[in-house]
Amino acid sequence: MSSSPYEISRRRLLGAAGAATAFGLFRFAPQASATEGPQSYTATWSSVYHHPAAPEWFQDGKFGIYSHWGVFSVPAYHNEWYPRRMYDSREKDYAHHVATYGDQSAWPYHNFIDGARDKAGNFKQFAPSLASQGGAWDPDAWARLFKDAGAKFAGPVAEHHDGYSMWNSRCNPWNSVQRGPKLDLVGLQAQAIRGQGLKVLLSMHHAYHSRPNNPFYEFAPRQSDPTLRILYGQLSEAEMAKLWYDKLAEVIDGYQPDMIWQDFYVSHLLLPERLSFLARYYNMAVAQNKDVATVHKDGLGLQNSVFDYERGGPPGLRSPFWLTDDSVSSSSWCYTEGIGYYSARSILHGLIDRVSKGGATLLNIAPKADGSIPTEQQTILRDIGNWLRRFGEAFYATRAWTCHGEGHTPMGGGTHIPPEAGTGRDIRFTRSKDNRVLYATALGWQGSTMTIKTLNSNRINLGNLTRAQLLDINAGTYIDLPAPTQDGAGLHLTMPSSQPPFDALAYPVKLTFSGQIPTLDAPAAPTTWVKITNAATGKVLDSGGQVAAKTNIKQWHSNESPNLQWQLIPVGDGYYGIMNRTNGMVIEIVGEQNKDAPLHQVPWDRNPRQQWLFNNIGENRYQIINRFLGKVIDGEGSTTSGSAVMTRKPDNLINTNREWTITAI
Repeated sequence: MSSSPYEISRRRLLGAAGAATAFGLFRFAPQASATEGPQSYTATWSSVYHHPAAPEWFQDGKFGIYSHWGVFSVPAYHNEWYPRRMYDSREKDYAHHVATYGDQSAWPYHNFIDGARDKAGNFKQFAPSLASQGGAWDPDAWARLFKDAGAKFAGPVAEHHDGYSMWNSRCNPWNSVQRGPKLDLVGLQAQAIRGQGLKVLLSMHHAYHSRPNNPFYEFAPRQSDPTLRILYGQLSEAEMAKLWYDKLAEVIDGYQPDMIWQDFYVSHLLLPERLSFLARYYNMAVAQNKDVATVHKDGLGLQNSVFDYERGGPPGLRSPFWLTDDSVSSSSWCYTEGIGYYSARSILHGLIDRVSKGGATLLNIAPKADGSIPTEQQTILRDIGNWLRRFGEAFYATRAWTCHGEGHTPMGGGTHIPPEAGTGRDIRFTRSKDNRVLYATALGWQGSTMTIKTLNSNRINLGNLTRAQLLDINAGTYIDLPAPTQDGAGLHLTMPSSQPPFDALAYPVKLTFSGQIPTLDAPAAPTTWVKITNAATGKVLDSGGQVAAKTNIKQWHSNESPNLQWQLIPVGDGYYGIMNRTNGMVIEIVGEQNKDAPLHQVPWDRNPRQQWLFNNIGENRYQIINRFLGKVIDGEGSTTSGSAVMTRKPDNLINTNREWTITAI
């Protein structure tokens, strides 16, 4: 995938992209159907920006599947970056390649395409054959599995960073029809997926391959053969940009995909080719009278294209509609020997969490080189599909509510964050599109009483709540619950028993109203000055007074000093700057994703390191989450006045060191 040493600057950009709500101020802007866009496009930003980013089918479908399957699946070693790492003497892949196949000069990567024998005499080639011809690959069985898993869109990695096209390309001689399997792998999959009534996604990762002095193959030797220079990306900048565009033009014209997903590095390409791609794709959609979507990590524009996280997501609500790509595997995007897997429970809880925050998930599988899908992966997909078949009413065709949920299990907050299985105290909200039904999905069973803290009497008037139901084991069936009670602690639902009445990965409750879902009032959202007090120690955030910029924030015993008083400055999307009353500086996070550090204070310039989400976890307690790194402010359990305040990665434990109360002065 795009897990590489070249991601640091990209991740810094992504850190600013999350959005959420702390005080109920978040509002979703309505998104138009793609058919409401212009009837023609030109290769200019002013034109392509008018294309609606997320068509209705995408917002309704929520869940898609794709597959990292290709030439890199043959060595089945380390991960899908084997083509690059086999040439880098610093990597373990290099030594593995020499030991297994031979020196790279005599056994280059393209041997996996054209076929050659390894040192043990085994013939190695990416050459899957169809099940109908005695092989292991059955595109129709793949498509049926995707449908059984509950996916609404699916498709292949049409080209990864290695430069091998999985279709009958005219511009790239290194393709699956001319070399290797001699099959149009994209075409066969697209046909099978459409046959199951799913939308067709094609993912394109070739931007990283499309720069001069190709960074993916930077350690590969210079090629004298002009054909090999195409494979290894050893062309001029203009030639590489044209090749990038020509490949996209071929898949647009040849397969009319409903979605084209682009991996990172698009922003490094020449602008005319990027705009020409967008215009060509959108014009194809107009000609075909279909709604399409482009998805990007950089370089395509948020107004016309959907933004994609990788293995993660925002800590709270984010608008406009967004996507994350994740995988069934924790260790590799492609199949490798000894590949590890996440549990179906953690993957499903990730899906539910992302939908509650206004997003969707594209889940990767990792087939073997011969086209077979390992049993473990099929089981994960079917377990997810079983839940979605039974309880999809709370998932598909819903929209995010004013608040995404409650609970202590951390989910999202950046990129490359593994999915976590929640507990019964973790609840995620969705609503019907007509805003008359609110779904509260508990990620476990609370017991004989289910309490939804967010729906307490201080925040919402539930006078028009007419029915509370637990979604039953069969789709479209319900268990009616007694009339719930409400008080300052939450909405209390009497459940059928202390133990679950049936086994499920999560338990949605349906709350039906006689009219619109009532407005959720903001919890304490002071407009003047506040104290921010740690729930574990009772110590409050302290600036130290008139101090130099970059001085550490500390904690102090509560008193009336303005050093302990802060103003919450809204910056939009539910984020706030935290400004001190004495010195006018704001709290800023220090360090990186994997390095904790004390907080410090600096002049206010609105950068994402200075923006904070107050995640309400009930009882006037908040996790204070940074927009840039997704870390939380931690009092460290210290009761000593003057001690430092740190930031830590959130965990899934109830940890009062990371909980704060907000009190107006």
